[in-house]
Amino acid sequence: MDCGRDTLAKLLAGVQTFQQDVYPGNAELFESLAHSQAPSTLFITCADSRISPSLITQTQPGELFIVRNVGNLVPAYGEMLGGVSSAIEYAVAVLKVKNIIICGHSNCGAMGALMNLNDPKLDGLPTVRSWMRNGEAARATLGELKAEDAGPAQIRDLTENNVLLQLAHLRTHPAVARALAQDSLTLQGWYYDIPKGQVSVLDEQSRKSRPVSEVLSEFGA
Repeated sequence: MDCGRDTLAKLLAGVQTFQQDVYPGNAELFESLAHSQAPSTLFITCADSRISPSLITQTQPGELFIVRNVGNLVPAYGEMLGGVSSAIEYAVAVLKVKNIIICGHSNCGAMGALMNLNDPKLDGLPTVRSWMRNGEAARATLGELKAEDAGPAQIRDLTENNVLLQLAHLRTHPAVARALAQDSLTLQGWYYDIPKGQVSVLDEQSRKSRPVSEVLSEFGA
């Protein structure tokens, strides 16, 4: 049993490639980031390994301040003061980010768990169960639907409703509320369809998803 030695070796080989082949061509960029950062956007997404924020947004190091957790959750202010809350506060109050994006995704295991937090399968995952309660109001939007009857469409609905719920939670954070009142911050929710490589923007008013091209047209792009 190699205890992950093969995969660790692959990671180290990747680091070596970065040092030898990638860094030299981008040395100026990394040197400019040596002592400060000024990201434009706080990107909150799931810890799922299939999501690469910089890849899907085509951004460079220094452009995104990234927070990842199971289910892309944002506890309402005061509920669970910790890593997520402190990152939001720092990003908005100190780094002065101009945007906050919350990005959910297809086939999210956390959303499957949220369908039924009383599932015995979660008995051995008490921390996960407790954390996922930050999304319970999103589960309520599906009414009496039984977990075993939930198909891909229902899971997508839950995922999108969860993103909208977390945007509402985000507004309870003092730093966010202050920045919104000063009109210096924009919030947006996304849904990322992994197999299709498609991102949809969630409209908080209509609670519907919109193609990126449609939203971009409103920016004159």
